[in-house]
Amino acid sequence: MASAGAEQRKVIIRTAIILGAITAFEFVVAFTWRGVTESVGLQIETGRAMKDALFIILTLFKASYIVGVFMHLKDEVRRLMWTILVPFIFIVWLIIALIWEGGNWGKQTPKSTSIEHIEHLPAQQMPINVHRYGA
Repeated sequence: MASAGAEQRKVIIRTAIILGAITAFEFVVAFTWRGVTESVGLQIETGRAMKDALFIILTLFKASYIVGVFMHLKDEVRRLMWTILVPFIFIVWLIIALIWEGGNWGKQTPKSTSIEHIEHLPAQQMPINVHRYGA
C-alpha cells in the first residue's frame, strides 16, 4: 500500500518536472525570440508567427500530457484515448478558427459601400452585388 503512494508521488513529481521544464523553455523563447529572429535575418512577422506556432504546439503537448497522466489515459486502450483526444483537437481547432475569423470582423465590407453612399452613385459605379429597389 505504501509503495502505491510512493509511485503516485513519483508520477506527480516527474510530471511537474516535465511541465516545469517546458514552461521554462517557453519563457526563454518568449524573452529571447526577437533577438534570435533578428540575428538570423527573419522578418518580425515571420518570427512572430513561428513563435506563436511553437507556443501552440508546446501548449497542446502539455495539455495532452496532463490529460494522459492525471486522467490515466496513457494506460487505457488506444481507442478510448483517441475517442477523447480527437474531439479535443477539433475543439482547439474551432477556437483557433473563431479567433482567426474574429480578427477580420471589421474588414468584410469597406465603409464606402454604405447605403447612403451607394444610393447617390451613378449606375456605372454601383457595386455588382448591390441591387436598388424599384429600379
